[in-house]
Amino acid sequence: MLQRLRGDDGATMVEYGLMVALIAIVAVFAVQAFGGAVVGLFQSAANMF
Repeated sequence: MLQRLRGDDGATMVEYGLMVALIAIVAVFAVQAFGGAVVGLFQSAANMF
């Protein structure tokens, strides 16, 4: 019974949730930071044709 109370399953799900949230936050900031540069790159490539 004592081992069941000290299980790591709940903590593991919390850790995965925190990692997913952190990845989502980093992705949002990366898109905001580099979004304009990527649009400009594709626009200049499209203007070549």
